[in-house]
Amino acid sequence: MQPLANITPLKPAGGVEVRNVGQIFRTATQDVVALEDVSFDVKPGRFVVLVGPSGCGKSTLLMMLAGLRQQTSGTITVSGAPIREPDPNRVGVVFQEPSLFPWLTAEENVEFPLALRGVPKSDRRTRAQEAIELVGLGGFGKRHPHELSGGMKQRVSIARGLVQDPPVLLMDEPFAALDEQTRMTMGDELLRIWGATGKTVVFVTHSLTEAVYLADEVIVMSPRPGRIVDHLQVSLPRPRTYEMLSGDAFGSLRDRIWQHIRRSA
Repeated sequence: MQPLANITPLKPAGGVEVRNVGQIFRTATQDVVALEDVSFDVKPGRFVVLVGPSGCGKSTLLMMLAGLRQQTSGTITVSGAPIREPDPNRVGVVFQEPSLFPWLTAEENVEFPLALRGVPKSDRRTRAQEAIELVGLGGFGKRHPHELSGGMKQRVSIARGLVQDPPVLLMDEPFAALDEQTRMTMGDELLRIWGATGKTVVFVTHSLTEAVYLADEVIVMSPRPGRIVDHLQVSLPRPRTYEMLSGDAFGSLRDRIWQHIRRSA
């Protein structure tokens, strides 16, 4: 399968820079510090995973990278420019739930963001069909969501995130609701798609095995207020294989992450 051939990206795969970012949620009774002094870089084309205990601010941070929420302090740049609002030319987002429109086909759901931008129907249909092929759903474009399995729905969601060909793809626990077998299959599919497109990926998960299996780098966060407590380089060879899961190198990386999570419990 080929990348989205008819989509010309705004620029090559983009880098992400996060500098001294903090987030405070202000309420009538108190201020809640969600994130504090978070800094890291994601180089173009890298697959970076964020892990940490529940409530540490992983998803909040991802929403700021997407321009869906503004940080209280610090700076975030994507492809060399600040991200202050959603910008599909630079960033695509895949959420935990597919959130598909039930009255639209898979193809029409993928087309939807292009329709919002006024892309001509023939062009958006071609792009949607390419994206559907890329995620392994060829032949299912005319199906409605109720005719698709959970994994297939999430593939449609990924295709929708890819269809505008942003250099950066943000993924917020996209496989959390899937059974283990489907989750592993989807992980391999995601690595195939990433290899075909060269996107920069920032991926949030609670699964330590998933984090090590997918990532070039794993960023480990502390409990609230979320800070970075470790940044691991995953030097396992690609393509990744299931046999690696039982290897000493894989286990050592997973245990290193777990020790941080355990200390924070």
